[in-house]
Amino acid sequence: MTLGIATLVTLDDVRAAARRIGDVVRTTPLVRAPVPRSGGRPATDSPDAIWLKCENLQRVSAFKARGAYNFVSRLSEAERAAGLLTYSSGNHAQAVAFAARELGISATIVMPVDAPRVKRRATEALGARVELEGTTSSERKARAEAIQETEGGTMVPPFDDPDIIAGQGTVGLEIVEQLGTRNPGLVLAPIGGGGQLSGVAAAVRGVAPDARVVGVEPIGAASMLRSLEAHAPVTLETVSTVADGLKPVRPGDLTFAHCRDLVDEVVVVEDEWIRDAVRWLFELRLVVEPSGAATVAALLGGAVSPVEEGETVAILSGGNIEPSLLADWLA
Repeated sequence: MTLGIATLVTLDDVRAAARRIGDVVRTTPLVRAPVPRSGGRPATDSPDAIWLKCENLQRVSAFKARGAYNFVSRLSEAERAAGLLTYSSGNHAQAVAFAARELGISATIVMPVDAPRVKRRATEALGARVELEGTTSSERKARAEAIQETEGGTMVPPFDDPDIIAGQGTVGLEIVEQLGTRNPGLVLAPIGGGGQLSGVAAAVRGVAPDARVVGVEPIGAASMLRSLEAHAPVTLETVSTVADGLKPVRPGDLTFAHCRDLVDEVVVVEDEWIRDAVRWLFELRLVVEPSGAATVAALLGGAVSPVEEGETVAILSGGNIEPSLLADWLA
């Protein structure tokens, strides 16, 4: 399936990625949960229910481990010897550091100056060298490219690459397999740069073409929605959201093509809905970061409703929340 000169990732690509990374990443739980409703604790005895795909329990506590390992595992010996380089607000940083450690490769990561301490510390603990630059994805990308020009290294894209997308798509493949005979009626995925949503859409569409695939963005960082409205990728002048992992100012060209062709809808959520979702999930004893709770926020805030036909699945993309922030929100 193609769009212009962009070749979209296929179900076969995702299945190949699943075989490649299967011995390294985890098959995360698909957990039954009550339908999120505002104004109270989860009603655990409710007859209505959704499914939560717990990527907060993945290696490095985020789905990003899938795409990063898939990409790095396919590099040549020369590309590996040059060392890895990337730019990230935190979860991709940890994922690249993790892949580098697993394969015995050096890694340099450019992170924003306001990166959550829990993500920076975890990246350094995995053995990566961390450089800090700016607060936006464009600023840290420019710094990473400058380092690459002077020091060399193989750049690991955060989202706009077919191997990254295929790796992230294994989340969608697992969802369909774990549902078994149940039909996936609606699958919700957060949107940062769009890699996870693109891969999940390719996987789910390939197995269950009638399922709805919906992306979720913060209203203050809705680069994919604005791009879809403009019929081309656009760059936001500013972004503002509590979801630090969903703040790229521009989607990728390839992820935009996937979302335009394969995704049914993109909805936006308020920051207060995200805070409520983090608290709601904690009542279920799930520690989820703001970016990972965006899908539940969409259900809590009414941006999207569970489907009546088939199963509703919300992907919890990560669990790397600053402990002090979680304590403040719970208080």
